[in-house]
Amino acid sequence: MSTMNDGFLVGRLLIAMPGIDDPRFDRAVILMCAHGEDHAMGLALNRPVEGLTVPDLLRRLNVETSIVLPDDPVVFGGPVDRERGFVVHTDDYMCAGSSLPIAEGLAWTATRDVLEAMGDRTRRPRRSLLALGYAGWGAGQVERELQENVWLTCDPDEQLLFASDHELKWAQALAKIGVAADRLSGQAGRA
Repeated sequence: MSTMNDGFLVGRLLIAMPGIDDPRFDRAVILMCAHGEDHAMGLALNRPVEGLTVPDLLRRLNVETSIVLPDDPVVFGGPVDRERGFVVHTDDYMCAGSSLPIAEGLAWTATRDVLEAMGDRTRRPRRSLLALGYAGWGAGQVERELQENVWLTCDPDEQLLFASDHELKWAQALAKIGVAADRLSGQAGRA
C-alpha cells in the first residue's frame, strides 16, 4: 500500500517510540500525507477529540446530510492549524483538484466537498476519518527524527487506519512490524 518514492514517506505510518520528548506525540500513530525536501505533513490517527463526533462537526458547519451518520469521533490530527479539517478516506471518493492520493486505495481531502459527500448516501467514501489539525516538519526534520529513533515506520492498512478502537492503534501498528509494545524501552541507543 506504500507509495514511498525516492525515500519519501508519503503513505507510510510513523509510530512514536516510548520516551518521545514531545508529550503531544506520546503513543502517536501518524499517517504521512505529504513529504518532500522542504517539508513533511501527517495526520495523527489515534487521538479522538473528546466529545466531538463527525455528525456534531457537520452540524456545526451547516453541512446538510441525507443519511444518519455513525457517531465516529473526530481525531486530533496534530498541533498545527487545529481549526483546519482533513479527511483521510478510501479512494472510491475523489474530488477533482482537491483529493490527493496517499497510497493505493487511499486519499485525503481538505475541502468542504468531502464533508458534503460524507453525508450523502451515493457519494460518500466507503471509509473515512476526519482530523482537525496536522503534524508538520521542516526540511530534514522528520529524517533526523527517524535517525534518532524517535519514530518507527510501517505500511498502513484499512483496518488500522479506520478502526474505531483508538486506544489500541499504537500497539496494533507496532505489532504489524513484529514489535511488542510492552517490550519497548524509552531509551534510544546506537550500535
